[in-house]
Amino acid sequence: MERHFYWVRRADVPQWLIETPTRESGEAFDEPWMFADGRHLENPEGMMARISTPGDKLAFVFSVIEKAPLVSGAVASVFRDLAPDDVQVMPVSVEGEPEPFFVVNATKAVDCIDEAQCLEIQHDDEDDSIPEFEGQYRWIYGLRIDPSKTEGAHVFRLKKFLVALIVSEEIKDALEQVGNLGVSFERVTGPSGGNCPTRDAE
Repeated sequence: MERHFYWVRRADVPQWLIETPTRESGEAFDEPWMFADGRHLENPEGMMARISTPGDKLAFVFSVIEKAPLVSGAVASVFRDLAPDDVQVMPVSVEGEPEPFFVVNATKAVDCIDEAQCLEIQHDDEDDSIPEFEGQYRWIYGLRIDPSKTEGAHVFRLKKFLVALIVSEEIKDALEQVGNLGVSFERVTGPSGGNCPTRDAE
């Protein structure tokens, strides 16, 4: 039976907006995008994150610029229990919040994009390419991946399209049981049907 996978994306629901985590002093990390880079990190100690825009406090959101996954303790437990080999779960203090929050860092970037099945792939123009993202796709509409190439991972980034955080159906179902999420799940396996967002939806 084929395992299905999902692209975790910011949901269009009222929610608070949180800035990318920094050092406890407020100093930015040298690579603030590192939490969406698909690699193992030296666990930074003493992280904090400020609230950019107050709103509904949800259990799973992405930071407003570098899209770091920020989650409650209950959501962190899902990742720890179901994907211990695929993630780092690192504590972060959110401004004004007494309860613990966590950054979930997917430690793998898997080469499994099914280019032939994607609706449209946009490539970076060489002249416009940012050095850190050289070789990455600019955007993919109707993303599809090949589940046979996911190397047994339940949580991962996509090589050449690191912006996409991918989770297995088991992870998705467990997260939905927790509820109160600021994210949605777009299926990226199987026939595309009408599931793909259009340009106007992006």
